[in-house]
Amino acid sequence: MPQATLTIGNSETSPLAPMTASIINRFILLLDDSLSALGAKVPMTSVEQLAMNIQASMEHGLRVYHGSSHVLDLCEGMNPRQTLAALYHDLAYVQLDDGFPEHAASLLRSVVFDASGTLTLRQADPADTGLALCLGVFGLKGGDALPVYGAMNEFLSAVIAVRTLSGYLAPADLLAIVACIEATIPFRSCDVQGREPAERLAERLRQTGAALQIPLDAFAIDTMVLDAVMLANRDVGGFAVDDQALFLSRTWMLIEESNAPLTRVGTFSAQDYRKALMRMEDFLATLNPASIFQRFHGQPSDSEMQRLCRLAKANLDFAVLYLGAKVAATAIIEALALETGGNAPMSMFLGDLRGIDGTRPVRVEDFLPRPDSFDDLDTRLLEVLEKGRGKESSNDLNASPLTAFLYRSLGDDGMRALIGQARQMFAGTLTPVAFLLSLPKLPVIAIIDGCRHIAISRVDRLEALRARIEQS
Repeated sequence: MPQATLTIGNSETSPLAPMTASIINRFILLLDDSLSALGAKVPMTSVEQLAMNIQASMEHGLRVYHGSSHVLDLCEGMNPRQTLAALYHDLAYVQLDDGFPEHAASLLRSVVFDASGTLTLRQADPADTGLALCLGVFGLKGGDALPVYGAMNEFLSAVIAVRTLSGYLAPADLLAIVACIEATIPFRSCDVQGREPAERLAERLRQTGAALQIPLDAFAIDTMVLDAVMLANRDVGGFAVDDQALFLSRTWMLIEESNAPLTRVGTFSAQDYRKALMRMEDFLATLNPASIFQRFHGQPSDSEMQRLCRLAKANLDFAVLYLGAKVAATAIIEALALETGGNAPMSMFLGDLRGIDGTRPVRVEDFLPRPDSFDDLDTRLLEVLEKGRGKESSNDLNASPLTAFLYRSLGDDGMRALIGQARQMFAGTLTPVAFLLSLPKLPVIAIIDGCRHIAISRVDRLEALRARIEQS
């Protein structure tokens, strides 16, 4: 984004570089520039309040990935309609925020009600053209339930955008903004007639424009949909980064964001951690790369779509491999906990992530030997396990020394076998001790020896378990 100058009234301040301005001021600049470009005359006091509301939502609750940084990155280089859509597209995130944004709660409660845990649309007032616009673009009607993993947050965010901006913008601009927000509903495929999501959006725009008497020709609708596809593809652009460590870092942010127990650093158990990893592993393993990115009227091109899908598949495959290895290593700690007294904080066996006074705490990897490496190791996986994912995490080590130790000790084939045996334990077909006894002795004994230095309250039981494994 070029350097911007913030104008207040008739006086001009010194230029502010968006990348160095504070987050709130970057939101102010983006809102002011975009609204002005669309011909809206919005008092700076109102722009400030809009910006503060956006920042309050983005910085709320459990948000780790879907926060201010994501929104600001998404706005980079976008046109005014796309920018406003990007600013509002994640404003409502009911699961993460444990409800509606505080500043928009009353207006959303006038649109939806809770029916036994499901948000359901109220019957709309025919005179409410703003709501009719949102309903039309999303293909919804009064009485419809909002699917949690479908359109719920996107629709609620669109309603906030229209309610907030309708006093300043023309209906066609509002329609384009809502279309962009609708397009960010992720991971959709063709319908039974073979129509892609963008084609269906174009048809709903035609119908909604006609119903609300918003003058739109074919070129205007195509422009809206192409803008929406561009924004939507940028929103999921992280799936096609040509850097697997960076992809894993972003994946980890989503794991942190969607698993409340992991926010309790130092107290979450191996079982909590393992289940969080498995949920993401299962999701990524079943995600079709062809359903990630959208296209309309040949944009993106065939070659670009092939490139995006190829990178996405490579990232997904690598993430599943990485998460599977992490799950397998965590399964050993989970089994040790269950066999020596029951579920307990993971830090009891591995040590704290960080020292209280900033010093490095003693951790289990300090006591693990350096094993001889197998020849069949995936060098990319080993590098990420040993050197880290690329970005620091607030509730996990960036590198995975315990998993790296196991991977070097067992090799690629052995690690895959361990993953399969771990899943048998999770399914209940192997008891924790039977799982441990089924594994190669040397790495398991080495891990037990390491844990004996950390888990001071379970030393005797760990020693007894070690003897049993050694004698088997």
